[in-house]
Amino acid sequence: MTRPGGIQLPNPVNEGVYHNPAGKALFTRNAWEMLRAPEGHLLLQTMRSHDQWNTVPYTSNDRYRGIHGSRRVVLVNPEDITGLGLAEGQHVDLVSVWQDNAERRAEGFRVVPYPTTRGCAAAYYPETNVLVPLESVADKSNQPTSKGIVVRLEPAAAPGPV
Repeated sequence: MTRPGGIQLPNPVNEGVYHNPAGKALFTRNAWEMLRAPEGHLLLQTMRSHDQWNTVPYTSNDRYRGIHGSRRVVLVNPEDITGLGLAEGQHVDLVSVWQDNAERRAEGFRVVPYPTTRGCAAAYYPETNVLVPLESVADKSNQPTSKGIVVRLEPAAAPGPV
């Protein structure tokens, strides 16, 4: 079927056509187990910023979260900042903890208080890709576990690159 501006490809789902015995959409769910970080550690999720496409950031600002001028930030619940003996604005290294005991370190991240869930933190990728063990993947999709990395925050020797 053609239309001005291009060709429209068939899309059975948009047309309400489901090629299965039930003739309708089928949904499944998998068992879910909450990850828990050990005492003194956080569960880190990696994320994109506002002006980022895939792994390409176009600015060092993230208007979604009010971050300006740097992507080397770690967003942490204010109570966790206090509990870990850290301070707002302090520079830390993120060190991932995995069963192979290899050190994976992302250096020089500024601590930013943010209303994350207690025990959790967030930071941008690709800056934090180094923290994800290559063998740590989801059971069925084989995708890297970049939304659930156990990390500890260590005071940095020096602020990281901007």
